[in-house]
Amino acid sequence: EFVQGLRVTDGETVEIAEMVLAGSINKGIVQLINQLGGQAVGLCGKDGNMIQAKKHELTDELGNPIAIDLGYVGEIIRVKPEVITTLLDANYIPVVAPNGVGENGATYNINADTMAGEMAAALKAEKLILLTDRLGIMRDLEDQTTLIPSIMTNEIDKLVADDVIKSGMLPKVAACVTALKAGVTKTHIIDGRLPHTILLEIFTSTGIGTEIILR
Repeated sequence: EFVQGLRVTDGETVEIAEMVLAGSINKGIVQLINQLGGQAVGLCGKDGNMIQAKKHELTDELGNPIAIDLGYVGEIIRVKPEVITTLLDANYIPVVAPNGVGENGATYNINADTMAGEMAAALKAEKLILLTDRLGIMRDLEDQTTLIPSIMTNEIDKLVADDVIKSGMLPKVAACVTALKAGVTKTHIIDGRLPHTILLEIFTSTGIGTEIILR
């Protein structure tokens, strides 16, 4: 079950998610990077208290509480980037599974897009690139010609009101805004299924996805 693009997560599910995301999936990505000549290290948000979180409370567009319990879905309250910067300085590629730790030691599931935005902000990254299974932000999901190649942050509210940005795209766009407000220059939402997608987005004049720019 998803609410505002976030998955409701009970106690049993958060344990399974940690085993899968921080275990087999994380290690699989690390192995692929290493096989291709990189030096990757697998981590999760709990390592070194990197991602400190609290229980996420839902609110409506006016900030009023919504009486829906998301369970062990976390809201990031602090990112400690030292573990990441240490690895980067040593030429390692960190691969971080999306979870965090609460004050009482509880494990919280963190939306991967949200965590990427917060980490980009904490690391003062130049770019944030989110890979998804769509071309980018589209006015009509059934019509590829409706892809929006570039969006200013001051256009986002209207696109949400018009139901163009919705469901799983909401946390992606919110992550981009978080990163931009922290000084990240550009953010991108692109289709991770396409070959060479990152290169095409960054090094061609038109790109192939949606870039979001602070305005």
